[in-house]
Amino acid sequence: MPADRRLRRLADALLAHPSARLTIEEKSARIGASERTHSRLFQRETGMSFGRWRQQLHVGLALQRLAIGDAVNSVALDLGYERASTFITMFRRHTGAVRPGISLKVASA
Repeated sequence: MPADRRLRRLADALLAHPSARLTIEEKSARIGASERTHSRLFQRETGMSFGRWRQQLHVGLALQRLAIGDAVNSVALDLGYERASTFITMFRRHTGAVRPGISLKVASA
């Protein structure tokens, strides 16, 4: 999580509402910084772009939900993905798993 109080406020808002779709302008306005400052701060604080960080957040939240047996489709929709297939593609790219539900069953076996 970012240490900068402005970025932390944005990160906390996304933890509370992970499906929120904010434009770069909206994100920058929320933290009271220009788009360029927002991008630089996020890169410096987290070592990744905001988009990459948000995907990592989604993977972490998804793993928690999938571990307790929530359906992949339900998790995808709750995270703001319009289709489960889009979520699965992102999840696979970040974890190397074939499918989110299968990766958890294998890991817990």
